[in-house]
Amino acid sequence: MAQFRLQGSKVLAVDMAGDSVKARNGTMVAYNGQMNFKKMSGGGDGLRGMVTRRLTGEQMEVMEVKGQGTCFFADKATEVNLVRLNGETLFVESDNLLCTEATLRTGTSFTGLNGMASGNGLFTTKVEGHGWAALTSKGPAIILRVSQGMPLRVDPGAYVAHTGNLNRSLKSGAGWTTLIGEGGGEAMQVEFTGEGLVYVQPSEKLTFGGDV
Repeated sequence: MAQFRLQGSKVLAVDMAGDSVKARNGTMVAYNGQMNFKKMSGGGDGLRGMVTRRLTGEQMEVMEVKGQGTCFFADKATEVNLVRLNGETLFVESDNLLCTEATLRTGTSFTGLNGMASGNGLFTTKVEGHGWAALTSKGPAIILRVSQGMPLRVDPGAYVAHTGNLNRSLKSGAGWTTLIGEGGGEAMQVEFTGEGLVYVQPSEKLTFGGDV
């Protein structure tokens, strides 16, 4: 089984003994031992996954890395966060998914307006099964718990990923004052309710509702 560990905060090291992992294309920064790299079609699971990604816009290019030794992955000096899945489903923006164990299944999930507000289209990537996944974030991500009766609101541009049994809905604080240029500056938020964890980065990418 591939062993995931952090080499500092911005590099993922994966120790492999004949194992394989799936990683975003172009994120290998170094390796020792013997490694083979194989580009995967569309980043999903086979032809169906490829077609789904083409249709949904979640077109993350993925490669399979297999070998003996240690392979190091990084992406633009962003922070790397490890997530251990034990049968849960991880929902993550494709730009933030760096690497997964080969045992994990990937696919897409419809997000509707929530996804549009976050600037990543109508669909997001989901990862399921048992194993490690590595996420990237601009700055160290914080992990916020959502519980019954304690909803969480997140800026769409700061959202990275979530796990658990969560519902999310787009909330707007825009009113008539927005129309006359006196909006509050945080007109769009995503509200999470239920039970689960939300990963939030200390940086906001440009979003649909960003500066309203």
